[in-house]
Amino acid sequence: MQYRRFGKTDLQISEIGFGSWAIGGNSFGNVEKSDALAALARAEELGCNFVDTAAVYGNAESILGEFLQGRRQKWVVATKYSSQKLDMETTIKQQLERLKTDYIDFYQIHWAPSDHELYEKLYRLKESGLVRYVGVSLSSRNDIDYVINKTEIDGFQVPMSLVQPNPLMNKVKQIEAKGLGVIVRSCLANGFLTGKYSEQSQFNDPNDQRSHYSTEKIASLVSNARNFDCLTSENLSLTQTAINYTLAIAQVSSVILSTKNDTQASENFLASQDHALTDEQLAKIHQIQKSMGVLDYSLKENFRYWLSGLKQKLK
Repeated sequence: MQYRRFGKTDLQISEIGFGSWAIGGNSFGNVEKSDALAALARAEELGCNFVDTAAVYGNAESILGEFLQGRRQKWVVATKYSSQKLDMETTIKQQLERLKTDYIDFYQIHWAPSDHELYEKLYRLKESGLVRYVGVSLSSRNDIDYVINKTEIDGFQVPMSLVQPNPLMNKVKQIEAKGLGVIVRSCLANGFLTGKYSEQSQFNDPNDQRSHYSTEKIASLVSNARNFDCLTSENLSLTQTAINYTLAIAQVSSVILSTKNDTQASENFLASQDHALTDEQLAKIHQIQKSMGVLDYSLKENFRYWLSGLKQKLK
């Protein structure tokens, strides 16, 4: 496992992080607690030290609290203020109790990027010492300009993948200039960039958010993913391509992968090892993205910028 600095902070986090949404059991089907704990243990064994959670992820915070006993110092813990029904200070005290810790490493506002009052509360939490660093988990890709230009956060989380590379790809210069840490989620496009699904796939578990997908949406997601099959080989799967494409961006600190059990953990947290994409593979990816119409930036300027930034960062 490789580690990257989180923006300008003193945190060094694993380039692949543990996404705990799935183990909470309320969005991707039920997960047994024993499986969740085994997944976390296997992730730790493979070098993962960063976990992202939220109060709205079912039982995820409580499961993490049980797991972190006796090993808190090994992990960088991120969670979120997700509901405005309770004030932020009350919410975080409840989260600290569930997580069985007295501080959060990275605390994010969930889905509210333009509420100035929330940011002021966030900054006060940082001053109090209950959280070390603060940021936002963006719901909309269109909100990235606000958090970069209008706030004093330490980092943010954003969805990004082979099939949806923007807006992160056309904001790397601004992110680098401000020294923000970046956490990427959804790099596997809800599993469709794993190659596991076809046009006939169905999601029958009502606890799986994909159960609401129409036949047309499933077919479209499968078709988009297949555009990148030409990059796979005997030694490089579509999943590894998707993960390492995201990690080829120097400004990305970590990409979080939802992980339900120890088998998935073994797959996820070994995915980046010895699979860095070549310049030629990255150029091919961008050609495919241009043909799909999912790029809205200058390939020549931005591609060279973030590629040179990655090489510098990994020296």
